[in-house]
This record gives sequence, C-alpha cells and structure tokens, in this order.
Amino acid sequence: MAPWFSGAAVAPALRVEWDLSPAQVPLLTVAVQLGFALGAIVLAASGAPDVLSARRVFLAGALLAAAANAAFAYLATDLGSGLLLRFVTGMALAAVYPVAMKIAVGWFRRERGLAIGMLIGALTVGSALPYLLSGLGALSGVDWRPLVVTASLLAVGGGLLVRGWTRDGPFDVPAPRFSPRVAIRAIREPAVRLANLGYLGHMWELYAMWTWMPLFLAASFAAAGAEDAAAAALSAFFVVAVGGIGCLAAGALADRWGRTATTIAAMAASGTSAVVAGLVFGASPALVVAVCLVWGITIVADSAQFSAALSELAPPGTAGSALSLQVASGFTLTAVTILLVGTLDASDASGWRLAFGVLALGPLMGIIAMWRLRQRPEAVRLANGRR
Repeated sequence: MAPWFSGAAVAPALRVEWDLSPAQVPLLTVAVQLGFALGAIVLAASGAPDVLSARRVFLAGALLAAAANAAFAYLATDLGSGLLLRFVTGMALAAVYPVAMKIAVGWFRRERGLAIGMLIGALTVGSALPYLLSGLGALSGVDWRPLVVTASLLAVGGGLLVRGWTRDGPFDVPAPRFSPRVAIRAIREPAVRLANLGYLGHMWELYAMWTWMPLFLAASFAAAGAEDAAAAALSAFFVVAVGGIGCLAAGALADRWGRTATTIAAMAASGTSAVVAGLVFGASPALVVAVCLVWGITIVADSAQFSAALSELAPPGTAGSALSLQVASGFTLTAVTILLVGTLDASDASGWRLAFGVLALGPLMGIIAMWRLRQRPEAVRLANGRR
C-alpha cells in the first residue's frame, strides 16, 4: 500500500517543480481514489482472484502499482501525465487491498472481525509509509524521486512476500462476481442501505484526513512559531500509522460488543477529534499531535466492520456485488472531501476549523445510520447476534 500516498507525500516539491496551484495538488490523490474505485469494480466483475489464484493477482497488482509509482517519479513531467500514472496506481492497488482481505478471511471462521481488523491495520501502516519516507527525506535533503521509488520497492517486497509465503486458507470460498442487477437487489434491503450509509459517513472523513494531515501539521507548527517540515511529515506518519492499533482493538471488540456498538463508539470519538483538531490549530505542537493521534486511532478503527456487517446483512447470493458497490461508492465519495478541504487557505485557522467540522458531519451521519440499524430486527444477524 506504500504507493497510495506517494503523490501526497511529495506534493510540496511537486507544487514547485510542476508549478501547481493549490487546487491542483489534491488531484494527485483523487486520481488514486477514482482509479481504485474503478479497479475494484473491474476486478470483481472479472472474477480474476478466483480464476487465477488470489496470491497471483495480489502480486500482479503490487508489481503494477510499483511500476506506475516509479514511472510517476521519473517519467511524469506535468500534471496530466502525473494524474494518469496515479490513476493507474489506484487501479492496480484494487488488486491488493480487497484481494488481501479475501486471502485473510480464508483462514478464519471465527473472530473474523479481529482478523480483518488486523489486516486493515497493516494496510493502514503501509499507507502511512510515504509520510515516513518524506520526513526522512526532509531530514537528509534527499530529492523526492528516490523516496517515491523506495515506496515502489516496498510494494514489490510485499507482493513477493504474499506470493511466496502465504497459502489459501481452509475456509476460502470463491468470491461472487459483480453484477449491477444483484447489487441493486441487495441495496433495496433497508438494513443494507443503513450499513452502506454508515460506511459512507466513515469514508467521508477518513481519506481527506489522511491526505491533508501533513499540510495541517506543517501549517499548525508554523503558526505556533515552530516550523519544521521534517517534524510535520514524521508526525503525520505516526498519526496515520497509529490507526493500526485502532483496527486491532475494534476488530476484537466488534466480535464481543457487536458491530453497531463498536462503529458508533469509533465514529463518535473520531468526529469529536476532528472538531477538536481544528480548534487547537496553532497551539503547542505537542498538544496538536496528541489530539491528532487520538483522531488517527479512532478514524479507521471501524473500517473493517462495515464490510463485515454488509456480508452478514445482504440477501443470499448478493454479498459479493453489494461489497463491490460499497467499496466503489465509498472511494468515489472520498474524492469529494479531499477536494473540499483543498479549497481552504492552509495558513488560516478558521479554514481548518471549518474543514474539519465538515469532515465531522460524516461520522455524525454514520452514527445515525448505525443506531437506526441497531434498532432493526435484521441486526440480530450481526456478529452472531450481538448486533
């Protein structure tokens, strides 16, 4: 997953080198989001993970993402060519993220919430790695291109590791192919719609926060008179990567407390953290980072539970198509909030407060949806009756 935020991590250098406007910078991440959404649908429709073996598809996706990411470093010369390569990177990563989940759940019949939470925790840390590379690069004065290539090499290593050292689990089952007709049949169910609304509320906040956290921290540190690009990038890495802890905790709790209770608690905490993060802009860097670490833990904690809930609520024979539609719609929505936050003046405290307040509306909508789902009789199908 290291190539995902490679463009965002080196955006300050690209803004100067390619003469990008503030409105153009977020397009580098938006292209990945849209590429991933399309790739997820295409992959699900093709049935490739079942026909070709999931481990081979994973390796192919990792290698293609690595190649497109490396090409972005040395072949892209302007925004247009950069966006094309970022879009291809996103499509390739669609063969990594969902396929990894398929491989993981094949090994677990019980406590799948914990298993998927562990996997998404690892993917979260992987997504944060470009910010670590950016911070180390700022400390050493290294050009941005080798940093992007390093992210590509990490992707290659991950692909080879999965291909060579994992096996299909004893509970692996073929994934149903995507069908628009079947997906529509699934979302006609009120409980499925509520689970999807909860997921969309979660996604409204998640990727915008991950994309803009380095700039927020850099601007906040500067406003506090402690400008330090390396410290901001390294802090952003920890803020995103610490979400892995939240994924593990929520995965374990969801199997015991229930999916709706866990997602409601996580979204309440992340939405509150979003508002507080905006309010402390320009305060002591230690305080700002502490608030953002709490936000980082809670913002992704519930991620796995929406997919698990949908698989439990969808009518028989529709779960695969319903999940593909959920992923595609969620990642498409992230493009909206990434662009919305990108319209603000990074040095303006009121702008960050407004932007993070808007992001907090997503968890609020998600809480309402999951609370309503909890009241429905179909909720007994969640987490072995724990709702």
